[in-house]
Amino acid sequence: MSARTTEAESLLTPAEVATMFRVDPKTVTRWAQQGKLRSIRTLGGHRRYREAEIQAFLRQAGTTPLHPAGSTPG
Repeated sequence: MSARTTEAESLLTPAEVATMFRVDPKTVTRWAQQGKLRSIRTLGGHRRYREAEIQAFLRQAGTTPLHPAGSTPG
């Protein structure tokens, strides 16, 4: 796997993750602070979540994910 592959990886905002989990975006941020979800920070300090990790977490939990606005199931 090259560095270019990880750069092209799809990242989600807390609001998009919240939609998938059917919770408030502040809950997603709290989960990240507690270490339940891994996040990365943008240069501006905003949290972003790797879509592949979120999808895997949802599958492991046995939850059917809602797709964030603008994305298609795939």
